[in-house]
Amino acid sequence: MEDKKIIIAIDGHSSTGKSTVAKQLAKALGYVYVDTGAMYRAITLHAMRKAIIGPLHFEKDKLEGVLPEINIRFEVNPKTGVAEVLLNDKNVEREIRTLEVSKYVSKIAAISSVRKKLVEQQNEMGKDKGIVMDGRDIGTVVFPNAELKLFMTATAKDRAERRYLELKERGEEVTYEDVLKNVVNRDHIDSTRKDSPLRKASDAIKIDNSNLTLQDQFEQILVLAKNAIKNA
Repeated sequence: MEDKKIIIAIDGHSSTGKSTVAKQLAKALGYVYVDTGAMYRAITLHAMRKAIIGPLHFEKDKLEGVLPEINIRFEVNPKTGVAEVLLNDKNVEREIRTLEVSKYVSKIAAISSVRKKLVEQQNEMGKDKGIVMDGRDIGTVVFPNAELKLFMTATAKDRAERRYLELKERGEEVTYEDVLKNVVNRDHIDSTRKDSPLRKASDAIKIDNSNLTLQDQFEQILVLAKNAIKNA
């Protein structure tokens, strides 16, 4: 008998490797992976291009006015087998991963109208289950009834170091201090916003990966997933 499909919700702080393990898990289970952070990053990139947000300004009303013109979808890259984000039919996977976008994404994600638009899309994506979705409010808001909820965390220093190395590998000119400042700032905004703040769902399993290798983390989570599917 074929295994029953479930919804796996992975929440947690920025730069905890949520996307990495979610991709691994989806591939191992034959599930669909959805990176909700990429959706918020795509809206942030659009706002930056429209000069709606910048170092000294943020025109919230203008952002809400352009939301209807924003179309976000995912398309599998045939070379890598990984789903990449398209903003108005243009692949922006590389552009949305910069530190510049990271500086503004938490402010954009705090806007209720933005969250409403994306949560509706995310609910639609998960209606047939068989999905691994990561973000900040997946287990608390998007899929409160998910069969498996994980909450990933690590020290701010560990997360900043990982993010710094990742950005340097991409050729970005960044300093560790700037990355650490960004991580701490995003934690504050994500955890204190009024609409769907980042928090651990009461029934989520906490994964502190400060001292875990990627392989150890994946193996631990795969066992949890298989048990959840078995018990569904």
